Amino acid sequence: MKAYTEKTKADSNDARRVLLKLQGLYLFMGLAGGMFNPYINPILVAQGFSSKETGFIMAFGTLVSIILQPIWGILVDKFKKTRFVLVISLLVPASLAYFYNIQVYIILILIYTLCTIFQVTQIPVADSYAVTAARAANTSYGMIRLFGSIGTGVGGFAAGMYLSQFSIHMLWLPFLMFNVLSAILASTLPRQTSISSSSVTFSVGLARLLRNRTFLLFLTGCFLVNQTLTAFNSFFVISFQMAGGSVTMTGTALLLASITNVPSMLAAAFILRKWGHERTMLLAAGAYMLRWGIQWLWPTPEVMIGVQVLHGLSFGFFYIAAVEYVASVTGREMQATGQSLFNMVFAGLGGIVGNMLNGYLLDSGGPSLMYLSCTISAALGSVILYIVSRQAKEQRRSYSLE
Repeated sequence: MKAYTEKTKADSNDARRVLLKLQGLYLFMGLAGGMFNPYINPILVAQGFSSKETGFIMAFGTLVSIILQPIWGILVDKFKKTRFVLVISLLVPASLAYFYNIQVYIILILIYTLCTIFQVTQIPVADSYAVTAARAANTSYGMIRLFGSIGTGVGGFAAGMYLSQFSIHMLWLPFLMFNVLSAILASTLPRQTSISSSSVTFSVGLARLLRNRTFLLFLTGCFLVNQTLTAFNSFFVISFQMAGGSVTMTGTALLLASITNVPSMLAAAFILRKWGHERTMLLAAGAYMLRWGIQWLWPTPEVMIGVQVLHGLSFGFFYIAAVEYVASVTGREMQATGQSLFNMVFAGLGGIVGNMLNGYLLDSGGPSLMYLSCTISAALGSVILYIVSRQAKEQRRSYSLE
């Protein structure tokens, strides 16, 4: 009995240590991404390229990363290289960031594509660690993910301050530094998570999930909602400055957007218990619709800053509910595969369509046209997620009758 108690205590201490490491990892990843990612488009535009051209660069890179995504799934599921994949996914983009300053279109396509191929696996692998660690430490995934939001918010604000003193072409330096710190922390994590010890190969798991009609509807709704997020992630800085916003105000808006994720992450566990995954996603999709609709009607700097308070309610709730929904639907044996497929659609396909469509609309009709399109897409996504919610409710009712 004493030996069992000591083992339980040791396991609990190990779980807390892994939890702290992951919180630090998400913080540094957030700082790196918050300082650099929103400014990739402005870096390219500053070199003379249009939003349409930069949208193509991002869409092409995302397309290639989707095609190569199964390779990461095989490395994680079959060869158990979870930690190795996470470390190189941080170091390769960091080492290539400087080359965004090269004014050759083909080379920029190559650089962005290489960065995206590695970056696309960061979140699914980190989330696999986070979901496992949260369960082991008897806490919620949101308690880990909120550190990413804090990092992103502080990083966005810090970038505004940094750019008031230095050229936008020097942003690669803090991006490199924070990614190296992230990689150092990632290298201290366990070699693999229990999720990665899957008894199902990536291809078999993928085939099973694609036969699940409700899961396909869920992915479709996620795609329609998340493709709108490129209006923020890729084009907010440009559209905000087109509306008359300054560089410093841009940093404030990015900080406000990310900081609102913090209360969302803290409240997520309670909301999910009370409302369930499907209804929480539906609430968040409605917040997306409201967020874009307000900016469509009033595309001014003041309104565009104020409306960022909806970022936590929209992205924060939606992402956590979606990740935990995937975890609950796929089960432990297919969780890495499920998270990879979700990310392929949510960030991959959504990123491709969003970058090309929103880049074109911003060039053609300005911020108002882009935000109108986002409002319509979020509304369609909400309808599909409502169907998913109804189906889940009917399934639970039939199980209770059995």
